[in-house]
Amino acid sequence: MSTSTLLAPSSACSRSKIVIWASLGLTALFVLITSEVLLLTDYPMYHAYRLQVIADRHLLIPHTLCGVIALLSGPIQFSSRFRQRHLKFHRVLGRIYVISVFIGAATGVALAAGRPGFPGTSMQAAAWIVCTSAAFVTARNRQIIQHRQWMVRSYAVTFTFVSSRVLNLWPRYWSHLGDTFAAVGVIAFTLASLLIVDIGLNWRELTTRRA
Repeated sequence: MSTSTLLAPSSACSRSKIVIWASLGLTALFVLITSEVLLLTDYPMYHAYRLQVIADRHLLIPHTLCGVIALLSGPIQFSSRFRQRHLKFHRVLGRIYVISVFIGAATGVALAAGRPGFPGTSMQAAAWIVCTSAAFVTARNRQIIQHRQWMVRSYAVTFTFVSSRVLNLWPRYWSHLGDTFAAVGVIAFTLASLLIVDIGLNWRELTTRRA
């Protein structure tokens, strides 16, 4: 068997990872420009939301910081090469990720309390905590394969804080039905992310017929 044949699966996997991370990065950049930057410039459509953000800053600041930490630590944690070379740092960063998730989830629920988006945010926070807790427990029990799978699910929920904002420039999203759309959108993006991840994790089993 030739060397190129032996390396083909690994090369295909590497290309897939590059495509996935590039897509996530472009999505994050789009949301940063269309949501956060326009929010800072007091974009007319975001004016009421901007006032709400300012009023909620005591909860929003820790929520945002923890969310950003969880979001940025993902690519580092999923790097097999980095994990092998810096296992101790991988474990420390993993604990920071877990703490960030719990704080981010708690402050997110507190921010949504008493508002129409509360059901969606609560469901998102619950999924975030459950997946992250499962990842932490399996790591402690040295169930490495299961740990990686639950971390992928946890990060998928982490990224819904970005993906659920891709519709922000749609005027109807900010109309009188905006709160309802936002709540349903968060739930839909969370469930879709988990479903896509599980299909990806079980793709080989789904597409391979037993002899």
